[in-house]
Amino acid sequence: MAVALLGLLAAVLAVLVAVGHLRLRDLRDSESASAEALAAARTYAPDMLSYDYRTIDADLARARGYATGDLAEHYRELTRVLAPTVRRQQTVQQAVVAAAAVESATPDRVQVLLFMNMGTTKVFPGEKQPQKQVVQNRARFVLVRGEGHWLVSELSTLIGNAPTS
Repeated sequence: MAVALLGLLAAVLAVLVAVGHLRLRDLRDSESASAEALAAARTYAPDMLSYDYRTIDADLARARGYATGDLAEHYRELTRVLAPTVRRQQTVQQAVVAAAAVESATPDRVQVLLFMNMGTTKVFPGEKQPQKQVVQNRARFVLVRGEGHWLVSELSTLIGNAPTS
């Protein structure tokens, strides 16, 4: 009886050690993913949220290169819809990341909150002087691991369609 109990205890202990090891590895992988995706988000955000009326097509194509899935398609649509207005109003928008932090992370999916300073200059039809505006904004990027790098699968403002997960 004592030998059977000892054997059962050893088996339970082995399972607990194995599960603990797997959880620790997952936590380490998530921590590594957090650091990588945070750096990527800080790098991608200015390119994805900035544009110039003189280079709008190239700006949106560059932004689309950081995106995947529906977001990449959204940038393709922006080229068709937004570009004419940006050119007509001679809009220049410059985004600068003021701060960023990881909200949640798994080894393959990281949600990042970004605090942005956005400067915009545009000339409205009939106006002689450009109008300038600087605002602080927040954005949420959901990054997923691509082949060797991170891609943005969701981009939202906190006022708009923030992901629920």
